[in-house]
Amino acid sequence: MTAKTLIKDIHLVNEGQIIKADVLLDQGLIQSISPSLSDSEAQVIDGTGKYLLPGIIDGQVHFRDPGLTHKGDLYSESKAAIAGGVTSFIDMPNTIPNVLSMDGLNDKYALAAEKSLANYGFFLGVNGDNLDEVIATDTSHLLAVSDDGLYFTKKGNLLADNPETMEKLFANCTSIIAIHSEKEQIIEENEAIYRERYGEDVPVECHPLIRSEKACYEATERAIALANKHQARLHILHLSTEAETHLFEKTRFLRDKRITTEVSVHHLWFTDKDYARLGTLIKWNPAIKTQRDKEGLLKALLDDRIDLITTDHAPHTLEEKQRPYFQSMSGAPMVQHSLNCMLEFYSQGHLSLEKIVEKMCHNPATLYRIEKRGFIREGYHADLTIVDLDEPWTVTKENLLYKCGWSPLEGTTFGSKILQTFVNGHLVYDHGLFNEEQRGQALRVEID
Repeated sequence: MTAKTLIKDIHLVNEGQIIKADVLLDQGLIQSISPSLSDSEAQVIDGTGKYLLPGIIDGQVHFRDPGLTHKGDLYSESKAAIAGGVTSFIDMPNTIPNVLSMDGLNDKYALAAEKSLANYGFFLGVNGDNLDEVIATDTSHLLAVSDDGLYFTKKGNLLADNPETMEKLFANCTSIIAIHSEKEQIIEENEAIYRERYGEDVPVECHPLIRSEKACYEATERAIALANKHQARLHILHLSTEAETHLFEKTRFLRDKRITTEVSVHHLWFTDKDYARLGTLIKWNPAIKTQRDKEGLLKALLDDRIDLITTDHAPHTLEEKQRPYFQSMSGAPMVQHSLNCMLEFYSQGHLSLEKIVEKMCHNPATLYRIEKRGFIREGYHADLTIVDLDEPWTVTKENLLYKCGWSPLEGTTFGSKILQTFVNGHLVYDHGLFNEEQRGQALRVEID
């Protein structure tokens, strides 16, 4: 049974403001928020000088379970997530087998119930093969349907490459449709150019030229046009170019939007200059691009054209990453350090704490209609993280929790530290120590 906990004298970052208060947790919920609380039965945590954030909801991860568990699994990656203040995640459908049916989706939920320390949700995969089945399914209770990652298992699985398939889905599916937006035809043409120049040993610095701005922009522009035509709910995953940001509206209220997007942490943190230092370790799809793109993405995040911050956490073994360009796997682990990266932007004056919480906690809950999570409110699930904004630490191989055992952030010193993480009122992470007595819960969708 989850212990009653009273957090005293802490700064709450929530719903656009920072206030000092006490917070009482009981029965897995936030029971009370007030300037002065007492409870003789509660375990007391002194929050003086610390900050309390809603638990991060990471709206895009690849935890590799089932079928690819040599890279990561629902236990190892959820543990790393919690150490980074992430209390809930939404996992993509490109596991083995791909999650292309309700039976497959239910199997994945059952697996997470056994293994995940964090709360969990999953997208139903959609491609040309199961399109009719998805259209015939009541998707109102699902977080979203998505094609993300499915192109790894079969060419032609990207919706952005198949306007007829995409249009049929947009015309008939009422749930959020979350897509990977790149034109494979343009990418293949670029690959041929660089193969002609370098053979099979293409320098990784060419990655953003192969998976180019044009490949991203044209795919996103077409997807938005089709979604608007059918009044579909479209979400563009991991936006990577400044040019694409101008395709999205600055509407302040997320609930009013039908077309939404996100930025992943690595597209805000790295630029193409980092390929010389890190090589294929930062090979992602879509590619990390220029300083101009990085700055444009941050600007769009601030003016609300971009709605969420995610990680696209996608671990591979070092051996899989360090192969030559065309054989190197795309993706890298980030979920343990995403909040730390954003807190660095805060310390540098680029982002406010309130904006970080909006994009990493509030908006994922709002967009995906997640029931009673993402906010510090009485009666909500007690998913919370306590951070110290003035406790430097350095990422080393020894303090990594990813199953793959490496990170492109090794050697990075952060100025802020995640101290404690609660999941459903249970103190899972406490200054480096874990209490694994409880598992996370499935994310529930609010039904209108």
